[in-house]
Amino acid sequence: MSFLSGGVAVVTGAGSGIGRALAQQLAAAGSALALADIDEARLGQTTETLGKKSAMITTHVVDVAKEESVKSFADEVKERHRRVTLLINNAGVSLHGDFEEISLDDFRWLMNINFWGTVYGVKYFLPLLKGEKCAQIVNISSVFGLIAPAGQIPYAASKFAVRGFTEALRHELEGSNVFVSCVHPGGIRTPIARHSRLGAGTPAPKREANIARFERLARTPPETAAAKDFARRGTPGAAHSNRNGCLPDRLSPTFAACNVLEIARAEARRSEAGRERIPAERIAPLSAALRVRGRDVF
Repeated sequence: MSFLSGGVAVVTGAGSGIGRALAQQLAAAGSALALADIDEARLGQTTETLGKKSAMITTHVVDVAKEESVKSFADEVKERHRRVTLLINNAGVSLHGDFEEISLDDFRWLMNINFWGTVYGVKYFLPLLKGEKCAQIVNISSVFGLIAPAGQIPYAASKFAVRGFTEALRHELEGSNVFVSCVHPGGIRTPIARHSRLGAGTPAPKREANIARFERLARTPPETAAAKDFARRGTPGAAHSNRNGCLPDRLSPTFAACNVLEIARAEARRSEAGRERIPAERIAPLSAALRVRGRDVF
Protein backbone atom coordinates (compact mmCIF):
# COMPACT_ATOMS: atom_id res chain seq x y z
CA MET A 1 0.00 0.00 0.00
CA SER A 2 1.48 3.36 -1.08
CA PHE A 3 1.46 6.72 0.69
CA LEU A 4 -1.39 7.92 -1.54
CA SER A 5 -3.45 4.74 -1.87
CA GLY A 6 -3.39 4.18 1.86
CA GLY A 7 -3.95 7.79 2.82
CA VAL A 8 -6.56 10.49 3.25
CA ALA A 9 -5.98 13.68 1.27
CA VAL A 10 -7.59 17.06 1.96
CA VAL A 11 -7.78 19.45 -0.99
CA THR A 12 -9.20 22.99 -0.82
CA GLY A 13 -10.32 24.84 -3.92
CA ALA A 14 -11.27 21.48 -5.44
CA GLY A 15 -14.09 22.90 -7.54
CA SER A 16 -11.95 23.78 -10.56
CA GLY A 17 -8.47 24.16 -12.02
CA ILE A 18 -5.51 22.69 -10.17
CA GLY A 19 -7.73 21.59 -7.28
CA ARG A 20 -9.96 19.53 -9.56
CA ALA A 21 -6.95 18.01 -11.33
CA LEU A 22 -5.44 17.10 -7.97
CA ALA A 23 -8.67 15.43 -6.92
CA GLN A 24 -8.67 13.39 -10.12
CA GLN A 25 -5.04 12.36 -9.71
CA LEU A 26 -5.51 11.43 -6.06
CA ALA A 27 -8.68 9.45 -6.77
CA ALA A 28 -6.89 7.57 -9.55
CA ALA A 29 -4.11 6.73 -7.07
CA GLY A 30 -6.65 5.24 -4.68
CA SER A 31 -6.55 7.94 -2.02
CA ALA A 32 -9.51 8.73 0.19
CA LEU A 33 -10.51 12.36 -0.33
CA ALA A 34 -11.98 15.27 1.59
CA LEU A 35 -12.67 17.90 -1.06
CA ALA A 36 -13.57 21.48 -0.21
CA ASP A 37 -14.75 24.49 -2.16
CA ILE A 38 -16.93 27.51 -1.51
CA ASP A 39 -18.95 26.75 -4.66
CA GLU A 40 -21.12 23.69 -4.06
CA ALA A 41 -22.10 23.34 -7.72
CA ARG A 42 -18.51 23.29 -8.98
CA LEU A 43 -17.56 20.90 -6.20
CA GLY A 44 -20.31 18.57 -7.38
CA GLN A 45 -18.97 18.77 -10.92
CA THR A 46 -15.57 17.70 -9.66
CA THR A 47 -16.94 14.65 -7.87
CA GLU A 48 -18.85 13.64 -11.00
CA THR A 49 -15.53 13.42 -12.88
CA LEU A 50 -14.09 10.99 -10.33
CA GLY A 51 -16.43 8.09 -11.05
CA LYS A 52 -17.03 5.31 -8.54
CA LYS A 53 -14.04 4.72 -6.29
CA SER A 54 -13.54 2.23 -3.48
CA ALA A 55 -11.94 4.81 -1.19
CA MET A 56 -14.19 7.24 0.68
CA ILE A 57 -14.74 10.63 -0.96
CA THR A 58 -16.45 13.39 0.98
CA THR A 59 -17.29 16.92 -0.13
CA HIS A 60 -17.47 19.99 2.08
CA VAL A 61 -18.67 23.52 1.33
CA VAL A 62 -16.04 25.67 3.02
CA ASP A 63 -15.16 29.37 3.05
CA VAL A 64 -11.45 29.26 3.80
CA ALA A 65 -11.48 32.99 4.59
CA LYS A 66 -13.47 32.23 7.74
CA GLU A 67 -11.63 30.56 10.60
CA GLU A 68 -14.73 28.88 12.00
CA SER A 69 -15.55 27.41 8.59
CA VAL A 70 -12.11 25.80 8.32
CA LYS A 71 -12.25 24.59 11.92
CA SER A 72 -15.62 22.96 11.26
CA PHE A 73 -14.20 21.42 8.08
CA ALA A 74 -11.34 19.84 10.03
CA ASP A 75 -13.79 18.53 12.63
CA GLU A 76 -15.97 17.00 9.89
CA VAL A 77 -12.96 15.33 8.27
CA LYS A 78 -11.83 13.91 11.61
CA GLU A 79 -15.30 12.54 12.28
CA ARG A 80 -15.75 10.96 8.84
CA HIS A 81 -12.21 9.92 7.87
CA ARG A 82 -10.57 9.65 11.31
CA ARG A 83 -7.20 10.67 9.88
CA VAL A 84 -5.38 12.89 7.33
CA THR A 85 -2.08 12.12 5.62
CA LEU A 86 -1.93 14.85 2.97
CA LEU A 87 -3.12 18.46 3.17
CA ILE A 88 -3.11 20.58 0.00
CA ASN A 89 -4.01 24.22 0.61
CA ASN A 90 -4.93 25.17 -2.93
CA ALA A 91 -7.88 27.57 -2.66
CA GLY A 92 -7.10 31.01 -4.06
CA VAL A 93 -8.51 34.05 -5.82
CA SER A 94 -7.22 37.00 -7.79
CA LEU A 95 -8.16 40.64 -8.21
CA HIS A 96 -8.31 42.95 -11.22
CA GLY A 97 -6.81 46.38 -10.71
CA ASP A 98 -3.70 48.38 -9.87
CA PHE A 99 -3.05 49.40 -6.27
CA GLU A 100 -4.67 52.84 -6.71
CA GLU A 101 -7.77 51.26 -8.27
CA ILE A 102 -8.55 48.73 -5.55
CA SER A 103 -9.94 49.34 -2.09
CA LEU A 104 -8.47 48.11 1.17
CA ASP A 105 -11.55 45.91 1.51
CA ASP A 106 -10.63 44.32 -1.83
CA PHE A 107 -7.10 43.74 -0.53
CA ARG A 108 -8.36 42.20 2.73
CA TRP A 109 -10.79 39.94 0.85
CA LEU A 110 -7.97 38.44 -1.20
CA MET A 111 -5.54 38.10 1.72
CA ASN A 112 -8.19 36.39 3.85
CA ILE A 113 -8.60 33.68 1.22
CA ASN A 114 -5.11 33.24 -0.21
CA PHE A 115 -3.04 33.70 2.94
CA TRP A 116 -5.25 33.26 5.98
CA GLY A 117 -7.05 30.33 4.35
CA THR A 118 -3.68 28.57 4.16
CA VAL A 119 -2.83 29.43 7.76
CA TYR A 120 -6.21 28.21 9.01
CA GLY A 121 -5.84 24.98 7.04
CA VAL A 122 -2.47 24.20 8.59
CA LYS A 123 -3.58 25.24 12.09
CA TYR A 124 -6.59 22.95 12.23
CA PHE A 125 -5.32 19.96 10.27
CA LEU A 126 -1.81 19.80 11.74
CA PRO A 127 -2.90 17.81 14.83
CA LEU A 128 -4.36 15.11 12.56
CA LEU A 129 -1.26 15.10 10.36
CA LYS A 130 1.03 14.73 13.37
CA GLY A 131 -0.83 11.59 14.37
CA GLU A 132 0.46 9.78 11.26
CA LYS A 133 3.72 7.93 10.71
CA CYS A 134 4.32 10.11 7.64
CA ALA A 135 2.32 13.13 6.49
CA GLN A 136 2.66 15.99 4.04
CA ILE A 137 1.54 19.61 3.78
CA VAL A 138 1.56 21.21 0.32
CA ASN A 139 0.80 24.93 0.17
CA ILE A 140 0.10 26.29 -3.30
CA SER A 141 1.79 29.65 -3.85
CA SER A 142 2.42 30.96 -7.37
CA VAL A 143 5.17 32.11 -9.68
CA PHE A 144 4.03 35.49 -8.31
CA GLY A 145 5.32 34.31 -4.96
CA LEU A 146 8.77 34.48 -6.57
CA ILE A 147 8.38 37.60 -8.74
CA ALA A 148 6.02 40.55 -8.32
CA PRO A 149 4.70 42.17 -11.51
CA ALA A 150 2.72 45.40 -11.77
CA GLY A 151 -1.03 44.93 -11.56
CA GLN A 152 -0.70 41.99 -9.16
CA ILE A 153 0.08 43.68 -5.85
CA PRO A 154 -2.50 41.94 -3.63
CA TYR A 155 -2.03 38.56 -5.31
CA ALA A 156 1.77 38.72 -5.19
CA ALA A 157 1.68 39.92 -1.58
CA SER A 158 -0.51 36.96 -0.62
CA LYS A 159 1.63 34.42 -2.46
CA PHE A 160 4.89 35.79 -1.04
CA ALA A 161 3.21 35.51 2.37
CA VAL A 162 2.31 31.87 1.69
CA ARG A 163 5.90 31.22 0.69
CA GLY A 164 7.33 32.83 3.83
CA PHE A 165 4.85 31.08 6.09
CA THR A 166 5.62 27.72 4.49
CA GLU A 167 9.39 28.10 4.66
CA ALA A 168 9.29 29.02 8.34
CA LEU A 169 6.85 26.20 9.03
CA ARG A 170 9.09 23.58 7.44
CA HIS A 171 11.96 24.71 9.68
CA GLU A 172 9.77 24.40 12.76
CA LEU A 173 8.63 20.91 11.73
CA GLU A 174 12.13 19.73 10.80
CA GLY A 175 12.70 16.26 12.22
CA SER A 176 9.00 15.57 12.69
CA ASN A 177 6.79 13.20 10.71
CA VAL A 178 5.25 16.11 8.75
CA PHE A 179 6.91 17.16 5.51
CA VAL A 180 6.19 20.66 4.15
CA SER A 181 6.40 21.91 0.56
CA CYS A 182 5.43 25.09 -1.26
CA VAL A 183 4.56 24.92 -4.95
CA HIS A 184 4.81 27.88 -7.35
CA PRO A 185 2.78 27.20 -10.52
CA GLY A 186 2.83 29.73 -13.35
CA GLY A 187 0.70 30.24 -16.44
CA ILE A 188 -1.77 27.47 -15.62
CA ARG A 189 -5.02 27.72 -17.56
CA THR A 190 -7.53 27.73 -14.74
CA PRO A 191 -10.73 29.82 -14.32
CA ILE A 192 -8.99 32.12 -11.82
CA ALA A 193 -8.92 35.15 -14.15
CA ARG A 194 -12.62 34.83 -15.01
CA HIS A 195 -13.52 34.34 -11.36
CA SER A 196 -11.43 37.31 -10.20
CA ARG A 197 -13.07 40.24 -8.48
CA LEU A 198 -13.06 43.66 -10.12
CA GLY A 199 -11.42 46.22 -7.82
CA ALA A 200 -13.66 48.95 -6.42
CA GLY A 201 -12.17 51.61 -8.71
CA THR A 202 -11.00 49.40 -11.58
CA PRO A 203 -12.48 50.20 -15.02
CA ALA A 204 -14.61 47.31 -16.27
CA PRO A 205 -12.73 47.02 -19.61
CA LYS A 206 -9.53 46.17 -17.67
CA ARG A 207 -11.11 42.95 -16.48
CA GLU A 208 -11.80 41.76 -20.02
CA ALA A 209 -8.32 42.80 -21.15
CA ASN A 210 -6.75 40.87 -18.28
CA ILE A 211 -8.80 37.77 -19.03
CA ALA A 212 -7.91 37.94 -22.72
CA ARG A 213 -4.21 38.27 -21.92
CA PHE A 214 -4.32 35.38 -19.45
CA GLU A 215 -6.09 33.08 -21.88
CA ARG A 216 -3.69 34.04 -24.65
CA LEU A 217 -0.69 33.05 -22.52
CA ALA A 218 -2.23 29.94 -21.01
CA ARG A 219 -3.67 28.38 -24.13
CA THR A 220 -3.66 24.64 -23.36
CA PRO A 221 -7.00 23.32 -21.99
CA PRO A 222 -6.64 20.99 -19.00
CA GLU A 223 -8.21 18.06 -20.84
CA THR A 224 -5.89 18.35 -23.84
CA ALA A 225 -2.84 18.85 -21.68
CA ALA A 226 -3.76 15.83 -19.56
CA ALA A 227 -3.93 13.60 -22.62
CA LYS A 228 -0.58 14.89 -23.89
CA ASP A 229 1.09 14.58 -20.50
CA PHE A 230 -0.03 11.00 -19.96
CA ALA A 231 0.93 10.01 -23.50
CA ARG A 232 4.36 11.61 -23.13
CA ARG A 233 5.25 10.37 -19.66
CA GLY A 234 3.21 7.18 -19.50
CA THR A 235 2.12 7.38 -15.87
CA PRO A 236 0.72 10.16 -13.69
CA GLY A 237 3.32 11.75 -11.47
CA ALA A 238 6.30 10.75 -13.59
CA ALA A 239 9.23 13.16 -13.36
CA HIS A 240 9.78 15.55 -16.24
CA SER A 241 12.88 17.60 -16.95
CA ASN A 242 13.41 20.39 -19.44
CA ARG A 243 16.69 22.28 -19.25
CA ASN A 244 15.38 25.12 -21.36
CA GLY A 245 12.36 25.71 -19.16
CA CYS A 246 8.73 25.51 -20.13
CA LEU A 247 6.68 28.31 -21.67
CA PRO A 248 3.48 29.29 -19.89
CA ASP A 249 1.27 28.08 -22.74
CA ARG A 250 2.54 24.53 -22.19
CA LEU A 251 1.35 24.30 -18.61
CA SER A 252 -1.88 22.83 -17.30
CA PRO A 253 -3.57 22.05 -13.98
CA THR A 254 -3.02 18.34 -14.59
CA PHE A 255 0.69 18.91 -15.18
CA ALA A 256 0.91 20.76 -11.89
CA ALA A 257 -1.13 18.10 -10.12
CA CYS A 258 1.10 15.26 -11.33
CA ASN A 259 4.20 16.98 -10.02
CA VAL A 260 2.71 17.96 -6.65
CA LEU A 261 1.81 14.33 -6.07
CA GLU A 262 5.20 13.08 -7.28
CA ILE A 263 6.87 15.25 -4.65
CA ALA A 264 4.56 13.87 -1.95
CA ARG A 265 5.22 10.30 -3.08
CA ALA A 266 8.98 10.78 -3.19
CA GLU A 267 9.14 12.36 0.26
CA ALA A 268 7.00 9.56 1.72
CA ARG A 269 9.17 6.83 0.17
CA ARG A 270 12.31 8.38 1.61
CA SER A 271 10.75 8.77 5.05
CA GLU A 272 9.59 5.13 5.11
CA ALA A 273 13.10 4.03 4.13
CA GLY A 274 14.64 6.12 6.91
CA ARG A 275 16.58 8.30 4.49
CA GLU A 276 17.18 12.06 4.45
CA ARG A 277 14.86 14.55 2.77
CA ILE A 278 15.20 14.99 -0.98
CA PRO A 279 18.09 17.36 -1.74
CA ALA A 280 17.65 20.36 -4.04
CA GLU A 281 19.53 18.90 -6.97
CA ARG A 282 17.21 15.88 -6.99
CA ILE A 283 13.88 17.63 -6.55
CA ALA A 284 14.42 20.63 -8.81
CA PRO A 285 14.30 18.63 -12.08
CA LEU A 286 10.88 17.16 -11.24
CA SER A 287 9.32 19.84 -13.41
CA ALA A 288 10.34 22.96 -15.24
CA ALA A 289 6.71 23.99 -14.86
CA LEU A 290 6.88 24.31 -11.09
CA ARG A 291 9.17 25.99 -8.59
CA VAL A 292 9.04 24.01 -5.38
CA ARG A 293 10.08 25.04 -1.92
CA GLY A 294 9.98 22.19 0.56
CA ARG A 295 12.46 20.56 2.88
CA ASP A 296 16.01 21.07 1.60
CA VAL A 297 14.76 22.73 -1.61
CA PHE A 298 16.86 25.65 -2.93
